[in-house]
Amino acid sequence: MQITVNNRTIEANAGETILDACTRAGIKIPTLCHMKGLLPSGACRICVVDVEGRGLIPSCSHPVENGMVIHTNSQRAVTARKTIIELLQANHPDDCLYCVRNGDCHLQDLSELYGVRERRYTGSRVTHPVDVSSPAIHRDQDKCILCGKCVRVCEEIMGVSAIDFVGRGSNSIIAPAFVQGLNVSSCIACGQCVMVCPTGALREHSDIRTVLEALNNPNLHVVVQHAPSVSVTVAEEFGFPAGRDVNGLMVAALRQLGFEQVFDTGFTADLTIMEEASELVDRIKNKGPLPMFTSCSPGWVKYIEQAHPDYLDHVSTCKSPQQMMGALIKTYYAEKNELDPKKIFSVAIMPCTAKKFEANRKEMGREGVADIDAVLTTRELARIIKMYGIEFDKLEPENADLPLGVRSTAGKLFGSSGGVMEAALRTAYYMLTGEELPNYVIREVRGLEGIKELHVKVGELDLGVAVANGLINAQKLLHQIRKEGRTDLQFIEVMTCPGGCIAGGGQPQATDVDDIRARMQALYNIDQQEPMRASHRNWAIRELYEKWLGEPLGHKSHELLHTHYTKRDVIH
Repeated sequence: MQITVNNRTIEANAGETILDACTRAGIKIPTLCHMKGLLPSGACRICVVDVEGRGLIPSCSHPVENGMVIHTNSQRAVTARKTIIELLQANHPDDCLYCVRNGDCHLQDLSELYGVRERRYTGSRVTHPVDVSSPAIHRDQDKCILCGKCVRVCEEIMGVSAIDFVGRGSNSIIAPAFVQGLNVSSCIACGQCVMVCPTGALREHSDIRTVLEALNNPNLHVVVQHAPSVSVTVAEEFGFPAGRDVNGLMVAALRQLGFEQVFDTGFTADLTIMEEASELVDRIKNKGPLPMFTSCSPGWVKYIEQAHPDYLDHVSTCKSPQQMMGALIKTYYAEKNELDPKKIFSVAIMPCTAKKFEANRKEMGREGVADIDAVLTTRELARIIKMYGIEFDKLEPENADLPLGVRSTAGKLFGSSGGVMEAALRTAYYMLTGEELPNYVIREVRGLEGIKELHVKVGELDLGVAVANGLINAQKLLHQIRKEGRTDLQFIEVMTCPGGCIAGGGQPQATDVDDIRARMQALYNIDQQEPMRASHRNWAIRELYEKWLGEPLGHKSHELLHTHYTKRDVIH
């Protein structure tokens, strides 16, 4: 069908909305509550357009009709949008200079776009205390504009439903059940709500001040590790295209910030594979609980503690790569360099807000010494680099420190959905057959499909594996196992965030599916270009076992690299 938009005739498809048709034709209509791929809610009305014979219509929810004549920027439409923005500003705090989203706020952008320069609507202010109960996410209701995006992503994308609309009319707010703190809610700290929030109503708990104070403390030995996905995402904060790998530049920047040592979490991703693959083989041989679920995604672990505690013995006992590195730094590295673990301040650069929660777990440490002292998201790292005036694009690339900076490309694949599975299969195949997996690439577990499955012949064993891309797909697999009696799977990878760590809650804010695909492809390119492609081929890992750890699943490995999880009560 044909419609006329701003005196221009464009083709439109039956069933699509005015917004979709205009966007496809390159005509921009502002939105606040719209979420691509989900049914429209029409909550904010910022996207209203002027349709001849109809008046103002929300373009995100109204289907096109043949012959429609639409004006996206008529005086009536522009005035309506400006009025909505002014009404939103009427009860919004005037603290933009102090807000973490200053310069990256959709409400601020729209205010600039529509020339809102004064407060036309005034009245009594409604204020709420900031919820800082969670070690991962802070919630500032005063900055909430009730667009509902956080509610929708939590329910429809993640399947958690930790927050919802509470109250009616002008008393409406968004909050956890019974308006309690996030710390006692069913929140899994994944941060996907932060990623879609258009203002500063949701933000990560910041460790920037803590890290800067440590860096300036002469009595502390401050070291840092960086996760596999961060090198292909942090560049976007400095204007590089999505998917650009800047590992060397990032290491150089971290050294300029003053870190004594820079380690690559890919090293302990390889270590995780050695332990996890050994655990899988042991469970298969000794008829342990199967299927075995991966444990490197802390949001998933928290979810299963809350929602399915009877399946905790199916979760791998391996700590995540972040926590394994933290444990090694406070033991192996400290011992090797004759350092007091209590004087070591260990920082992790992570793509994930749930890693902040994980670092605070009481299980993660020994004798009162935590494995990890502070976690910075990718966004926080970029803020510190900018704060220090480091010209990121002009740095000379540098390598991470040895031996905790050596990784295989299998360890690098941890950053994307399916990467843990692919890395584990490469090593499990070798452990069971004594031979290398032909070609190494396992395309069946790559990509952004919701559930990816594969049955592979490993010696005499028919191994059934699955990858859950996003928590809601893990719930589907759990349902198949629990309710439908499915028994053909022995190993399941779960990544909480759709796409994996490359799309985690601590990544650059303006993330779309094209960015995620570009980041994923960057990791695949690294895997193709480097020679060491399996965790069991990492010479530094082999040396660590030979000289210090002993063997996978051995006494020392269990003491440092494994943990346990318990049932967690929450308020629903």
